[in-house]
Amino acid sequence: MKIRSVRAYLLSYPFPKPIELQYYGGQRKIVKRDSMLIRVETENGLVGYAPGDGSEKAQASIQDIIAPFLQGRILADADALRVQFDRATQSSSGLMKTYCTVEVALYDLLGKAMGMPVSELLGGRVRDTIALYGSAGMYMEPEGYGREAALTKEMGFKAYKMRPAMGPEKDLLTIAKMREAAGPDLGLMVDAHSWWRMGDRSYTPQMIEMLAEEMSRYDITWLEEPLPPHDHAAYRQLREKDILPIASGEHEQTEDGFLDLIQSDAVDYVQMDVVCQGGYAMSRRLFAEIARRGLRFAFHSWGTSLEVVAAAQLGICWPEPVVQWLEYPLYSTPGRQFMYEFPLASDILADPLEIVDGNLIVSRDPGLGVKIDESVIEKYPWIPGPWSYFTLISPPGTFAVVSDHSIPFVSGEGK
Repeated sequence: MKIRSVRAYLLSYPFPKPIELQYYGGQRKIVKRDSMLIRVETENGLVGYAPGDGSEKAQASIQDIIAPFLQGRILADADALRVQFDRATQSSSGLMKTYCTVEVALYDLLGKAMGMPVSELLGGRVRDTIALYGSAGMYMEPEGYGREAALTKEMGFKAYKMRPAMGPEKDLLTIAKMREAAGPDLGLMVDAHSWWRMGDRSYTPQMIEMLAEEMSRYDITWLEEPLPPHDHAAYRQLREKDILPIASGEHEQTEDGFLDLIQSDAVDYVQMDVVCQGGYAMSRRLFAEIARRGLRFAFHSWGTSLEVVAAAQLGICWPEPVVQWLEYPLYSTPGRQFMYEFPLASDILADPLEIVDGNLIVSRDPGLGVKIDESVIEKYPWIPGPWSYFTLISPPGTFAVVSDHSIPFVSGEGK
């Protein structure tokens, strides 16, 4: 197959009114949610799709460098094309990560051309399902987290992830309220990524150890990013205390960083986002090392249903003891109130995902196994600028967040 065109469409869903959330370190304002739809077409009319990093930088890399390289080339082996691209461009790690998101669309095309699911091109599936955990819970009173945990369980999910940082006392009360509301069987994941980015109010290592000790009484599935992600030594020290399982990886920016996280025994669960941290190529290399070290992997996924599907096609190629969880964001829908609405997330697919008892049933249809509704391109036009802002109390300052989850903050300005 010869590639005819490569296009990257930036998409945005603006909130009717900015969402303002108070937390221990200051305030967070969320103005919109962004995404990218990558579309690759061959000369015989086949179209492959992939989710992408919803940023103008990623779009420019695709339009200016990746598309000119791919257009006109024969698609027979996605891995070979990646090697050729790397040699031709001497690509930086950032550019290669963007290329690897486009590569998902190449796999989608190859699967469609060969009449087989992407999972068979990635080594072969060993199962047809992958466990999803419901992810929501953002900066609210303890009772609100309890309500969400109970609703997540009611929907059939086996675990619920939330984001604390309401102050040490409220954080502990929150865990108690969640366990009380959801009962003993629901897994509880605590995403503490805000604990280390609250300026002068960031939780100290001593405070974090104390909170971990108290939270362990409630049978926590994992404590995620309680410390600055780059400080692997601190993670190793905390894990050596064997208080509760530790997770990290969402903010790793290089393969060497991931390998150090894994090989230094700094965490129990390694996390990675297929969209912005290296795609299938990086994941496949890391999974083998994770398995050798006896650790577990959990996909980070914080966007659309297409992102969930792309990750799932790879995850089912490994047994559950290695690739255990896939994050499933819970957005508000009519009759179900979670953190906020993001209709683009589901609208990007023509048909809803098949989820049974909290498990995603991964289609055996060719390619990614889903149909894309291209009307989202016109329905959700791009709005420039960051999607979220943190305003700290001390030191005072406002910092922006973009869709690349591996970057803690992208810019800052004093206030």
